[in-house]
Amino acid sequence: MKQESSTETEFINNEYLIFALGEEEYGVDILKVQEIRGYDAVTRIANTPEFIKGVINLRGEIVPIVDLRVRFHVGEVRYDAFTVVIILHLAGRLVGVVVDGVSDVLRLTPEQIRPAPEITSALDTRYLLGLGTVDQRMLILVDIERLMKSEEMALMEKVVSE
Repeated sequence: MKQESSTETEFINNEYLIFALGEEEYGVDILKVQEIRGYDAVTRIANTPEFIKGVINLRGEIVPIVDLRVRFHVGEVRYDAFTVVIILHLAGRLVGVVVDGVSDVLRLTPEQIRPAPEITSALDTRYLLGLGTVDQRMLILVDIERLMKSEEMALMEKVVSE
């Protein structure tokens, strides 16, 4: 079994899947992404928050689908040919998130990531890893696992000890 050097580990842990929500670009750790799918109809579940669109059956597993555009209050929500669902593997569970589109995978160096400023916004800074900068692009890096475990999302049980 090959040992990873710390340089290889940094390389792996600094790759982000970049996606769009409205006019903004966001990134999530590529290691949390299982697959990217086109948006299909979901089965609605009664009495769930508006941002939980429902569930899908993905190869025998029931996967909740969260529309991040609704959750983050990002403009008008439209479903079109570019709308995709990112299937994430978080804490042993699959969760799908609806986004406007996926653009690319970027590797960011620690120098390209800045702490998120403390501002009032639809996305609490507790759920941000920081802001990434690449050329003239500003990327909002989301701690997607922490967000999905949050009480307001109510999708996953909090891990008591890790």
